[in-house]
Amino acid sequence: MNSPPLHDFLRIMVKEQASDLILKAGSCPAIRLAGTIRFLGDQPLDQDAMRGILEEIVGQRGLDDFQRHGATDFALSIAEIGRFRCNAFRQSGEYGFVFRRVNTEIPSFKDLNLPIQPLKQLASLKRGLVLATGTAGSGKSTTLASMIEYVNRNSQKHIVTIEDPIEFVFEDRFSIVNQREIGADCESFAQAMRQAVRQSPDVILIGEMRDRETVEAALAAAETGHLVFSTLHTVNAVQTVERIISFFPPHQHELIRLQLALNLAGVVSLRLIKTKEGRTMVPAVELLMNTPTVRELLESGQSRNLPKALAEGAYYGTMTFNQSLIRLFEAGNIALEEALGASDNPDELKMLMRGITQGAQQAIGVGQPGFGVPGATKPRRP
Repeated sequence: MNSPPLHDFLRIMVKEQASDLILKAGSCPAIRLAGTIRFLGDQPLDQDAMRGILEEIVGQRGLDDFQRHGATDFALSIAEIGRFRCNAFRQSGEYGFVFRRVNTEIPSFKDLNLPIQPLKQLASLKRGLVLATGTAGSGKSTTLASMIEYVNRNSQKHIVTIEDPIEFVFEDRFSIVNQREIGADCESFAQAMRQAVRQSPDVILIGEMRDRETVEAALAAAETGHLVFSTLHTVNAVQTVERIISFFPPHQHELIRLQLALNLAGVVSLRLIKTKEGRTMVPAVELLMNTPTVRELLESGQSRNLPKALAEGAYYGTMTFNQSLIRLFEAGNIALEEALGASDNPDELKMLMRGITQGAQQAIGVGQPGFGVPGATKPRRP
């Protein structure tokens, strides 16, 4: 095989609505469809063909980065096919690629099957730190793009994004959006954050908080009156808080807990679940909102008690993964086996589904604003 038809592979990926295309020297091309790997044909890709792809689409800056680090990230736009986020890497001394499809149209909260009112509330804040978390491919970047587009369409703001690489391309609506790409426009997230506070932003999007310096800059920006969005590779709210604290030495932990209590406005943790029909995925969502109880737990270092606070804080828009999974199951979107497999606490989920615990009514949405249930009343304390 002299020249692999990359464009053909990408067209198949788009047509099948797959999330990823995976290419590896010595193996057949593969796509990820509803979380499952499927091979395309039976013709392995050879090393020369893979090198040809690398030289054709990466560019000189990417080649230099690839030679130094063994991998590089970049974005690829192809007319009449689409836009893709790409990673080229070495594996066993040979080349590999992963192409992730990026929607050219930025989806709304409704399009993404996300809880609308809580996300509108977070996107409408004047200041604070809002994090989207989850494993790779769980929808973090798409969720943040949807939140940025909500700001763009509903507020007159200056939005600065710092990305590696730029994925969704925003058009100025009521806001003005400046997008900066690591490597092309700035050296690093931390450097770009230092520069951003001198660029008169109202809203700052950081593609990922990778190190202590970036976390410090994000917290400082939130403290000084900016609304900051970013992502972390964590699986739930508890792990998110503990990961942020772990970036810092022990003698700073008390200060960081206080900063989180004052500035962590929300955490949207995402987990994609295969639907009953098997060809699409739907998100289960854990939502942390900065309720009085959440602030108290963060400041006192009792992050392990956050799940209970989220389960009881429905009035404020909080939600646990189990509550979200029950909604999806009750709506007929996912099978019981998928719900139990995605749960952090499947035994509790089984009890909630049987109505054993007192929280069963909350788990199916009774009294929660934003989910079509009238007559919600404010609790004495979440």
